[in-house]
Amino acid sequence: MSAVPSPLYAPPSRHLPTPPSHPTSACHLYQCLSIKTPTNHCSSGRGFRPCPSCVFTTSWDRMSFRSEPLALIQLLLPSAGAYPCMCQIGEKGLVELRDLNPGVSSFKRKFVGEILRYDNLEHTLRYLYEEVTKEGVTVLGDEVSPKAPSPRDALDIQSRAEALQQELLEVTRNCDSLTADLVRLNEYQGLLGALSTFLLPLTPSSPSPGPSEGIRMSSVYGIIATARIPSFELLLWRCCCGFTFLHHEELPQTLVVSQTEEPVKRSVFMISYWGERIGEKVQKICQSFHGRILQCPESLTEREKLLSQLESQITEIKTVLTQTEQYRHQLLTQASCVVWGWLVQARKAKAAYHALSLCRSDLPNVVVGEAWVPVSVLPCLDEALSKATEFLQERATYSHINARFEDPPSLLSTNQFTSAFQNIINAYGVASYRELNPAPFTIVTFPFLFAVMFGDFGHGVLMVAFALALLYAGKSESVRHSTNEILSMIYGGRFVLLLMGLFSIYTGLIYNECFSHPVVIFPSSWNVSAMSMWSQNLNPNSHLTLDPTVSGVFNGPYPFGIDPIWSMATNKLNFLNSYKMKMSILIGIPHMGFGLFLSLLNQLHFHHWLDIWCVVLPQLLFLFSLFGYLCLIVVFKWVFWLPANSQNAPSLLLGYIHLFMFQGDKQLYSTQIQTERGLAALGYVCVPWLLFSKPIAMYISHHRRKRRSLMSLQADDSPLLTEFSDGFDDDPDKIEFDFADEFMLQAIHTIEFCLGCISNTASYLRLWALSLAHAELSNVLWTMVLHYGLSATGVTAPFLLVPCFCAFFCLTVAILLVMEGLSAFLHALRLHWVEFQNKFYHGDGRLFSPFSFKLLLNSQEQITDT
Repeated sequence: MSAVPSPLYAPPSRHLPTPPSHPTSACHLYQCLSIKTPTNHCSSGRGFRPCPSCVFTTSWDRMSFRSEPLALIQLLLPSAGAYPCMCQIGEKGLVELRDLNPGVSSFKRKFVGEILRYDNLEHTLRYLYEEVTKEGVTVLGDEVSPKAPSPRDALDIQSRAEALQQELLEVTRNCDSLTADLVRLNEYQGLLGALSTFLLPLTPSSPSPGPSEGIRMSSVYGIIATARIPSFELLLWRCCCGFTFLHHEELPQTLVVSQTEEPVKRSVFMISYWGERIGEKVQKICQSFHGRILQCPESLTEREKLLSQLESQITEIKTVLTQTEQYRHQLLTQASCVVWGWLVQARKAKAAYHALSLCRSDLPNVVVGEAWVPVSVLPCLDEALSKATEFLQERATYSHINARFEDPPSLLSTNQFTSAFQNIINAYGVASYRELNPAPFTIVTFPFLFAVMFGDFGHGVLMVAFALALLYAGKSESVRHSTNEILSMIYGGRFVLLLMGLFSIYTGLIYNECFSHPVVIFPSSWNVSAMSMWSQNLNPNSHLTLDPTVSGVFNGPYPFGIDPIWSMATNKLNFLNSYKMKMSILIGIPHMGFGLFLSLLNQLHFHHWLDIWCVVLPQLLFLFSLFGYLCLIVVFKWVFWLPANSQNAPSLLLGYIHLFMFQGDKQLYSTQIQTERGLAALGYVCVPWLLFSKPIAMYISHHRRKRRSLMSLQADDSPLLTEFSDGFDDDPDKIEFDFADEFMLQAIHTIEFCLGCISNTASYLRLWALSLAHAELSNVLWTMVLHYGLSATGVTAPFLLVPCFCAFFCLTVAILLVMEGLSAFLHALRLHWVEFQNKFYHGDGRLFSPFSFKLLLNSQEQITDT
């Protein structure tokens, strides 16, 4: 008997709680589950919820900002209907089963016999499926998924499949035997036909090649692989010291001994030698090279007679072989009509018994299982169980289990558009149960941060074109179900690429860059002719410096994006450095603040009031009082300090340093010193608030609970009550509280947050650095590659422009789109994982893994294709 295969579905093990005293129906159970759950797993926080058939779900739940509400239920299945119930559950894909036998070996579980039987049946059907595919016969019904078979139907499938396998094995064995006989006869025929060439040098009219007149020459005939002839000939010469003559001729046809072997080119040979000892050496050398020695008559008449006999035998074997192969093809054609359906049914049945092996079956006439199930599909589960046991006297039921101290999985709904962004979040960590899911916000923020670093109109258009090509290629079945890992990964991120390209087009218009060159969309807002050095600027050797303080030069802001005249200015880099650095600060600090706001929403949802007042609130005040103020003064200086008085504007860097030192020099506005001192004091107060408030509050709360517990024990001195109370050692309220541990943990979080506000803000400066690097690389490719082709004149211009454009295009795709795009992608990924998500997202949950035949068959098809 073969070993027990590993379970196809094995969720994490849990203990088995005591079942309720009475089962509940679907409607009653839904009303019971509508009661407000404990704080850490509250589904809505609004008390009772009506049946989902009576109300619409909120847009918050539809967009999967949080995982779906789950219920822990206990399945009570009658023994006679356990298998059809599990099949119905597998068809629906509703529940995630828990292993109630964690310490039991796979060999000792109840349904191990059925699992082995269906495993052997699947092995038989896999052999038939592979033979049908190898023959090139189209498998019918490969898109149909029949339901799991009943035990009686499974026995019929097993008997028919085994009979078909035995017949196919026998026919295949006969084909291989006939093919081997045919190959041997063809080789013998080829050897006899080549003897006329081999024996021509040894005719009586020619002188004997022997070393002496009295020794008679002998010959050996045989077949050997053509690839071994050179080494075979060399070894004969060295071992026999030249007392042999080798004649060989390659057979014109490639011979196949059996279907499991590859076709091999073979050659016939004749070895002439003197002496018996030389003959023994020749025999051994032929055996070592896997050569087959044949007996051939030396008389020409006997050879012709033998050739005629071989011709008739070959004709008869070919006729029988053709008929046998036709019969084998008929068997495979017959199997192709049913093998896929049988294979799917066998896999479903085996998976159902695997799922039953996770349940407890030691109780009389009942199989007990536990499962997580979405609250919204409880009526569907009740319908599936009723349908499976409608012909039985005992009906399958389920009941609610208190899941207060359990850790439910997370069920996050996705579609083709949102699945790629959800995978980006899951790569960092799966959201805990009912924790706020960052994926919907990432749909906007991730491609935007990428585009800030990758902003170029031309490159964005190329990326959008590539994404649209992937969307069009998705119509092909081979692309959607490709086994190439890189191709499937790129195709899975097609919508991410599309959004990144669209956002790059937008930021490229803001930067006014198209392959590093500006596009004149609106007339320039600069009047260069009004500058006093206009005559020198017309000189090609002079340089243009844009200075808005010169009267009549600057006419106002450009309508959209950056003025194209900045591409001609020598102070362009100074302008872009200041612009993009401040832009990075204005994007990064609100992004981190939004993460803290989402942390506040998380704590409000779970009713963690202690974390709200002692952690989230001081973090928000600290961030916005010190770093949010930096964003305000940047915008204030842009708005209220005009070019005319910009020379007298105070430095933002020095002013921000003075904020922490309670000093002030030049002021942006009249009440700046008082405002900054108040904000700095508020920020400094938030540090001890964040450090001491939570440990002290937890210490006071713990001692209050302990005092109440002692007072309740003193009020009632009943020994029975005392003994009963001491039994709750697993209650979280009875866990000992260590103030030192909590203080050290909070100190680590405080230091990490305070220093992280500085380091994370500086980390957003990568938006500035990568944006400038991308623009400079694009400019280098334009000026050093394409510029030579565009500046060429005369007859050689087309011959120079074409290779320059090809080189420019290839380097743009390889360096700017692939390498720079991957770099910007990784940096945007880091900004989301480290700077944004660590403010509110723990990611220590696990995905909801339902027992579903559809998911099981899809995963097994991918393994089969691989």
